[in-house]
Amino acid sequence: MVEKPSLKGGSVRPKPVLQRDITLAFFRIGMLGFGGGPSSIPLFHREVVKKYEWMDEEEFGDTLALANTMPGPIATKMAGYIGYRVAGFRGCVNALLASVIPTVVLMILLLGFLQSFKDSPRVQGMTAAVIPVVAVMLALMTWDFIKKSGETLGWWKACLIIAGAAFLMELLHIHPAIIILVCMAIAFFPLLKRRGRK
Repeated sequence: MVEKPSLKGGSVRPKPVLQRDITLAFFRIGMLGFGGGPSSIPLFHREVVKKYEWMDEEEFGDTLALANTMPGPIATKMAGYIGYRVAGFRGCVNALLASVIPTVVLMILLLGFLQSFKDSPRVQGMTAAVIPVVAVMLALMTWDFIKKSGETLGWWKACLIIAGAAFLMELLHIHPAIIILVCMAIAFFPLLKRRGRK
């Protein structure tokens, strides 16, 4: 297996990663990620952290934070990086194809059919029924991140950052990428200061 450095300076687990597992994992993410974007993140978390254990909670959180600071669809960036992280260039290509191609083909095949019935109450009801499930998945993953932040930073600091981020995003309409970059810079500055003293 190809070993790739993690964001924390570690390496991929010695357990070999099968290309078949990458294909299945990202195929499920692509097919079940209704709405794309943030709604697919809990699926990434379940496959990458819970099921296959390719990343731990901390590294997954770091990957998600960095992906949000860069342009482009979040699902594509996550799939490409995680595939490369666990199985090199081949894993990257495999993850991207498995997550994107099936849904593109399905959309092309079904687009005409769905357009014919887009005003049907049944079709609209089917789409609406998915939204609460996605909301629960996002809520569960959010709670996991909040617990991790509380254990790492302390609950007072974590709650202060959460409240501040919510205020900046919802009331001042500041882009999340800017907030993430500022938080990373604030956390990184003391390390540079210590290194400068040495």
